[in-house]
Amino acid sequence: MKKSTIFFDLDGTLVNTEEGVGKSLWYLMEKYGLDKPDRDSIRRFIGPLVPDALRKEYGFSEEEARKADFVFREYYETTGLFECELFPGVEKCLKALKEKGYRLIVTSSKEQLPCRQILERLGVAQYFDMIVGARLKENIGTKVEVLRDAMKSLGISNKEEVVLIGDSRYDAIGAKEAGIACIGVSYGFEEDFGQMRQAGVTEIFDTLEEVVDYLERSAKDEH
Repeated sequence: MKKSTIFFDLDGTLVNTEEGVGKSLWYLMEKYGLDKPDRDSIRRFIGPLVPDALRKEYGFSEEEARKADFVFREYYETTGLFECELFPGVEKCLKALKEKGYRLIVTSSKEQLPCRQILERLGVAQYFDMIVGARLKENIGTKVEVLRDAMKSLGISNKEEVVLIGDSRYDAIGAKEAGIACIGVSYGFEEDFGQMRQAGVTEIFDTLEEVVDYLERSAKDEH
């Protein structure tokens, strides 16, 4: 069945947020008297929720990670949020997909308001029918929770209509748990594409343009 609704991950798929996340992490580590993280460490913070990454990467307790997240946000929500840029070809592809009649939705584990602020700042918010992000006060934070929230809001009953485009194993795992297809892109922040494949991505492409071509070919093959 042709995919009529495309869910997009944000960080690492549409937007390169490495600079802002990195500087926010440096700010946090300086406050805590810890060494500055290297690039590989920073990239592991892009995708999962910050408290989860702090527990995994630095051994913070749940309470310590929660408090540290507020420090991270001191920099990120005022400055780091906007230290980002679209990946090459993103706006061109979004425009092409809209012209072809696809419904485009952002589904991110980042908080919903920052998602909208970033996309508006970068001039592409208008391409999306809906921007769905984490809303922690409503217990919506993991990828699968965000995906299910988006499908519920859109009234989607046939999951065959939907595909998620993402750059990480977290996207692939979330899509699998939500029961929808996932296409991967290789230019983001994932370090182990084998993990993405094990989680069930349909294909992995080097550019978003290749994803658009694949979707169109797949649609034609079904006719």
